[in-house]
Amino acid sequence: MDKAEIEVFRWAAQNGHLDVEGAAQDLALTVRVVQEAAASLGARHLLRPLPGDTAHERLVPVAPESAAAVVFTTAEAELRGRLARIDELKGDFDVLGSLYAETQRSRRRHTPIQEVHGLECAAELLENAISGCQLEVLTCERGRNVPPGRIEQASERDLALTRRGVHMRTLYQHSARHEAVTQDYVSHLASSGSEVRTLPELFGRLIVVDRAVAFIPRADEHEGVVVVQDTSTVSYLCAVFDHSWVQATPLNPGHFGTPVIKTEAAQAIVRLLTEGMKDEVIARRLGMSLRTCRKHIADVMESFRAESRFQLGYLIRARLGDAKRAKTGTIDGVVAAALSSDAPGQ
Repeated sequence: MDKAEIEVFRWAAQNGHLDVEGAAQDLALTVRVVQEAAASLGARHLLRPLPGDTAHERLVPVAPESAAAVVFTTAEAELRGRLARIDELKGDFDVLGSLYAETQRSRRRHTPIQEVHGLECAAELLENAISGCQLEVLTCERGRNVPPGRIEQASERDLALTRRGVHMRTLYQHSARHEAVTQDYVSHLASSGSEVRTLPELFGRLIVVDRAVAFIPRADEHEGVVVVQDTSTVSYLCAVFDHSWVQATPLNPGHFGTPVIKTEAAQAIVRLLTEGMKDEVIARRLGMSLRTCRKHIADVMESFRAESRFQLGYLIRARLGDAKRAKTGTIDGVVAAALSSDAPGQ
């Protein structure tokens, strides 16, 4: 209540009834203010008309305890009614929730490949699958795409999985070896039994949980995933991962950048160059900056003593032809030999 209402109630209590004009004069208030205060007090059952006063011209004060009993009884009745309605709604939603959960389980059973839209929904499905993992998690991605401030949180989650006996294997691109976030992640998990390897180029992003469910990107690359539970498809994706894993180079703390990695990156770049790809496309495919990509190309040209890319291509083909005639050669071998040799190019 405001000050005017309190003063008007006090005046009415002192005088046994409310005289609007008298109260206005004594309290130095306008008649309108007193009338508004009286209406508010009446709504709270603190003023009521005298019995038989149909015109409501004489209002008498009511003991606050009595007024409170009336107000609280009404409010409590309304509250009880609302609580009963809430319980009723909860029952309805519980029934619908059970129906929805059952339809989703049925849908997943009958939808071996499901496209999920939205980053939040995709993340929830992935977290649920990983939290229930019992045996193995396979991951293939360009690098550890986690903000530096959250690396500890991600590491703790993965450490908890390994403590449960879950075997974790992760494939990154070679470029991830130079990322501080990836290095921190690998260092955190170094003693847990988790394995990390790298390749110059990956076949695509992939997460497989217990060799039963796979998560792959949507074709349009928008936010969301495709959840694959078809046994044959998941088995095929695991075989692709295992094949890449055998060819990959282990990544351990203290060995984030090694000469062999630089050689493999150069080999991958030369292979893509021979396919006619531009520098920008090669850099994007290998997950490295355009500047780093061109630095590798310059190193290869220097190793072959080539003054132009046209000459580089000629020299590689010439050496490859000699190696093939000796039945010992591939492009990777030719590039590796040139990078490790100081002999002048042919």
